Amino acid sequence: MQHAVGAPLPPPHGPGIGHVGRPYQAQHPGHPGPPPISPPPGQAPLPPAPGQAPPPPAQGRPQQPPAPGQAPQPGWSGTGPTPPPAGQVTGHTGHVQLPPGGPVPLPAPPAEPGTGGATLAVLLIGPAGAGKTTVAKLWAARRRVPTAHVSLDDVREWVRSGFADPQAGWNDHSEAQYRLARRTCGFAARNFLANGISCILDDAVFPDRPVVGLGGWKRHVGPGLLPVVLLPGLEIVLERNAERSGNRRLSDEEVARIHGRMAGWYGSGLPIIDNSTYDVETTARVLDDVLARSIASPPAW
Repeated sequence: MQHAVGAPLPPPHGPGIGHVGRPYQAQHPGHPGPPPISPPPGQAPLPPAPGQAPPPPAQGRPQQPPAPGQAPQPGWSGTGPTPPPAGQVTGHTGHVQLPPGGPVPLPAPPAEPGTGGATLAVLLIGPAGAGKTTVAKLWAARRRVPTAHVSLDDVREWVRSGFADPQAGWNDHSEAQYRLARRTCGFAARNFLANGISCILDDAVFPDRPVVGLGGWKRHVGPGLLPVVLLPGLEIVLERNAERSGNRRLSDEEVARIHGRMAGWYGSGLPIIDNSTYDVETTARVLDDVLARSIASPPAW
């Protein structure tokens, strides 16, 4: 299934046109509106827009200062524009220039225990109720270096009207929104890492669904993505799922079905953490140790 790629929105056309295509005076009653644009030399002035007063006579306007590198016009007595100081960059608005995001490469092994100050892209995989989001948030918050957390479920729910709830059935509509959310997460991760900020993502990736599996994540983030599976026992995920509300809470049958499919990660070569007896703090520490080993010896996937 092909999906459109985002592009910048074009500006509205025509002078004095606002964001919904109405003239300036219609959006701001009683306001004289923006000043008219002077025509080029030798060209007749444009007629005023409907409802706009004609411009004042040209002889009443003061002389304009000369442009840089241009001789002053007769009658100009002011000073010319002050040139910028040496070494100052011109032609920009002053915004901080950020490096563009590219495919994330494999990180260099840290020189200290755990992941240390390494800049990482991590994908935490697991069934509903495994604790992915909670563990990912804590791991990101406890690192010594800037680290962001992006949850695919949160990004999917950015769609408010027309949200394709997977509980209502998996179809082309829900798959399209899933793919879009995954691509958005990958774009965010690449840009975070391009600016020195690690990123951990979480998603319920199924080993038996290649169409929405690890291949898409690797394509959107890069070959340096480090996947880790969080897979506690079924009774644990059922207990945690019962504490949920809204569309995040699934039926017990659905939770059991998802958990059974996640067992397919055993034998895949990916690191798996059984956090059935771990609290969140312990799971986050184990995750950091597992990631340190993955950096030293990346899993084949």
